[in-house]
Amino acid sequence: MSTFKAINLIARPHGGPIGHELFEVVTKNIPEVAQGEFLVKQNHMSLDPAMFGWMSPDTESYIPPVDLGSVMRSSGIGEIVASNHPDFNVGDRVMGMMGWQEYFLSNGKGLNKVTAPLPDEAILSVFALPGLTATQGLYSIGKPQKGETIVVSGAAGSVGSIVGQLAKADGLTVIGIVGSEEKADWIVNELGFDGAINYKSDDIADQLEKMTPQGIDVYFENTGGPIQHHVFARMNAHGRIAVCGLIADYPKATPDLAPNWIPIIKKRLTVQGFTMPDHFGDVPALLAKLTPYVMKGQIKHRAHVLDGLESAITGLNLFFTGENKGKLIVKI
Repeated sequence: MSTFKAINLIARPHGGPIGHELFEVVTKNIPEVAQGEFLVKQNHMSLDPAMFGWMSPDTESYIPPVDLGSVMRSSGIGEIVASNHPDFNVGDRVMGMMGWQEYFLSNGKGLNKVTAPLPDEAILSVFALPGLTATQGLYSIGKPQKGETIVVSGAAGSVGSIVGQLAKADGLTVIGIVGSEEKADWIVNELGFDGAINYKSDDIADQLEKMTPQGIDVYFENTGGPIQHHVFARMNAHGRIAVCGLIADYPKATPDLAPNWIPIIKKRLTVQGFTMPDHFGDVPALLAKLTPYVMKGQIKHRAHVLDGLESAITGLNLFFTGENKGKLIVKI
């Protein structure tokens, strides 16, 4: 009988780098395909900052933690290689939550057909979680208006880069916060951002003041950390802050202190966190909103591809070091 590899989560992280001690690589038999089922050979797997929350023991989060001893949760894209399902045929490409494994047996729930004639990497970089997250957060919370100023942290990442390009296409002044000069150059000269700030520089407050002379109307927060205080101080009255992620705080036992709440009252700010599982029912509408920008060539992307299933384990640490360039994807 043929076999395949899968990776189970066997321990919870306790801050610091992610290591092999948290996972177990197992060999499984390729399952029989019963009536109403189909088998997917997963080709590319997405790595996302949300995984740090999924690995934690927090039962009050927006989605239950991954059970110890079970396959690590992730989304991916693959091809159906066997099917006894009336709506899914051999050769169809599908996308959805399939986990850290080479094959996935499904009854169709939670998987969607991929019909766009684009490579897997492009689908995962734009039309999967990054594009959906960017579109949901920017338009439902950020409510951008032409002529306003938006600041995006994690601006060279998969979500932040799309947020900035959407906002720029809508006529906003877009400033991105990144972690290297290479990333700053990319978002300005390739993606069209109006300015970029390397958060590792010494004069962040001065740079931000010069780049946002009219203040900040929208802040799309992906990272947390000290930079949030500088942005928060320059928010305009009735500004909107969409809190998508806090990657700088995920590895810390004690997160950084948040900004003072008094300016929220003074400036009548809207601060709202969001996660995509609350909005999976809105996916068709979100794709309808995003697709025209893509078709007009207004959304560019780049993918950082790791080779081999097991590269996912240490690959997660790239989110902490900032060494990933674009959407982080594992090629299986």
